[in-house]
Amino acid sequence: MAILEARNVTKIYRTRGVETPALRGVSLQVEAGEFSALAGPSGSGKTTLLNLFGALDAPSSGEILLEGQCLSELSSTQLAELRLHKLGFVFQAYNLIPVLSARENVEFVMELQGVPAAERRERARKLLAEVGLAELGDKRPLEMSGGQQQRVAVARAIASGPRIVLADEPTANLDSQTAGQLLDLMHRMNRERGVTFLFSTHDPLVIEKATRVVRLHDGQIARDERR
Repeated sequence: MAILEARNVTKIYRTRGVETPALRGVSLQVEAGEFSALAGPSGSGKTTLLNLFGALDAPSSGEILLEGQCLSELSSTQLAELRLHKLGFVFQAYNLIPVLSARENVEFVMELQGVPAAERRERARKLLAEVGLAELGDKRPLEMSGGQQQRVAVARAIASGPRIVLADEPTANLDSQTAGQLLDLMHRMNRERGVTFLFSTHDPLVIEKATRVVRLHDGQIARDERR
């Protein structure tokens, strides 16, 4: 069974009576263990599709399923629980909590899950070491570089044990060397931990690393390439 599935999904944005289609009948399955990218230029629909997969938005028509469960059948409370326990997120702008340290940011989702304090501290410590930030656990986001902040974001994304990590343009604010190091880190987590990753990107570095590239154009899938 696919972890995520889109079935004939459309998304139409309405502004002042004007309709703008962002997705036009997209069907796609994402399997466990994939390291995949939704690629395309701005306006192609890749971020819209990622947001639908992440239950951050709802389709205008069609279905989004997570492990066979149709998201439109769930209440807002159930969707929040789903995001908390089954989905990890990495955002272009990092979205770390500025008043919390790196360790506290990694712990945050686990705290929401009800993980005991001692356990979440130990898991956060190990994850920060795994992403190469063992010595920066007490630093706040503004005391770290962009690349370091994004590594904290990756550690936070997998701390909750999600079924899949959704990453929206995770390298957009990084130089090429730092972006390459971050991608190597995520690729290693994919191989060694079995974490499934789905990216939204136009970055050639991400596209080169991905083992599957789904190319979107004008809200439709133009090509689906497996490597």
